[in-house]
Formats: sequence, structure tokens, C-alpha cells
Amino acid sequence: MTDTEIEITEDLVRDLLQEQHPDLAGLAIREVAGGWGNQMWRLGDDLAVRMQRMDPTPELQLKERRWLPVLAPRLPLPVPVPVRFGEPCERFPKHWTVMTWVPGQPLDHGSISRGHHAADTLAGFLRALHVEAPAEAPTSGHFGAHPRNCTDGFEDFFRAVVPEHIAADVRAVWDDAVTADAWEGPPVWVHGDLHPANVVVSDGTLSGIVDFGALVTGDPAWDLAAAWVLLPAGMASRFFDVYGHADEAAIRRARGLAAMKSLFLMLMGDNGDRGLPGGKPHWGPAGRAALGRVLQGV
Repeated sequence: MTDTEIEITEDLVRDLLQEQHPDLAGLAIREVAGGWGNQMWRLGDDLAVRMQRMDPTPELQLKERRWLPVLAPRLPLPVPVPVRFGEPCERFPKHWTVMTWVPGQPLDHGSISRGHHAADTLAGFLRALHVEAPAEAPTSGHFGAHPRNCTDGFEDFFRAVVPEHIAADVRAVWDDAVTADAWEGPPVWVHGDLHPANVVVSDGTLSGIVDFGALVTGDPAWDLAAAWVLLPAGMASRFFDVYGHADEAAIRRARGLAAMKSLFLMLMGDNGDRGLPGGKPHWGPAGRAALGRVLQGV
């Protein structure tokens, strides 16, 4: 269900296509498991329909429509590119977008076995993404901000899920990030929400990046946190060596943000265990593993 209690079904998706993009309505439609703010449906072999679900405004989809066609041509991994726009109507008063399909398996349902290749791939992708953004690019007071501006969120996650025996260690990592020098470069493009459900893998390594709804300009440390959140243990140092543009302060900020992102994954996993809305049971183990890598610092 959407937040307005509209059930998104295959029939609804096909009817919307028939009304607004009839040349696509004959393609096979298959629901994609997962999704939170948006629900995904495969459309034929090469496309997907992204249906606004829990997101209260169309801002995130409209942002992807505006900026992904600009960014995609210079990124070294496949990303979803909007190709058709679906507008609100009586049957579905929300936005929806037809996008290219990024093949592979989401990392929260898969694994990385080729750690060195994945570290090099992620570093290359982020080097290409982290360039100065134009003045009209989106900004946010949360994604892309210094960790000190995210203390309330960290504290909420910390109180909810941190095991007592590692609480002091997690707190130390966060406090170190909060005191690190701020990003002094120009605002650069930041994905902002790199976690295991927003990347895809194949052949044991990263093969695509998805869900750019959090795309903003700001501190690249938000994405550098993926060195611990996504990569296997022992790969963070290699990642930063290949990335090449992160000073000590950026790495400290990134590690603290990785701790916060790990706690978020753990909290979502707990929600799933309790049957709460938005719960993702398989995110819990991913979050605990990531937090372990953060505390090891490797």
C-alpha cells in the first residue's frame, strides 16, 4: 500500500502505461521485492517502473529525473537513467518514472567475494561522482552535512540498538568524527545513501549503483563511509589508497558516518523482526557486520 492506501498492482502499472506510454504497455511486468519510498516493477528486459509509494512528496523522483541523465554518462558503473515520465492521475495521484534497469543482485541479498576488485571499483566510481556540482544542484541540511549536524540522528540510533559491551567504542568513533575538521573544498556531488540495498553486485563484485533519491551536494565523506558499510573487512585502506583524495579529517568523518549508517541498518533490521512498518530483517546482519568493520578500523 502507499501512504494514501492505493494498492500498487501489476494491473495498475499496466493501465498507467497504457494511458501515458502505450508503446510500453505490452512489455512483461514483474514486481521487484524490496523498496521503501518507491516500489519497483521490471518492465521487459531493460526497463523498470519506479512508483512513488511512501515518499510524501515527488521531490526525490523529480531530482532523479533532472540530474541522473546529466551524471550517468561520466560514471563508470551503470546507474538507472529516466527514459519516460509518468504523471499523477485520478487512479494514481503520484509520480512514477520509467528507468533503465541496472542488472545484478542487491548487495543486501548478495555478497562480495572479490574484495580488491570491489574496492577499486567503488573508489573509481566515487572519484568520478565527486566533482564540483553546479550552483543549482540540490542541497540538504542532513545528507552531505558534517557529522556534528547529524548528532540527533546518531543519538536516536545509538540509544535504540547499540549493545552495551561496545557502546563506548562506538561513541568514541562518533565523537572523533564530530571533532574532525570540516570539508573545505567546493560542494561536490554526493550519492548520500550508499548502503547494501542501494548497490548491486554480480560475479562477486560491485556492478551498479541505484536509488539516487538522496543525491545532494556537500561533504564526500558521506559516500566514503561506504568503505566500511559495503566492502568486506580489510578493504578500507585499499579503497582510500585508490580513491586518493581523502585526507585524515575526511576519513575520520567517513568512519563516524559509517557507524551511524550501520546503526540505522541495525535499527531497520530490528523493525523487521518486530513486524514494524519499513522493517528489513536482512539489514540487521548487514548493519552489525558493518559496525564490526568500523570498530576494527579496516
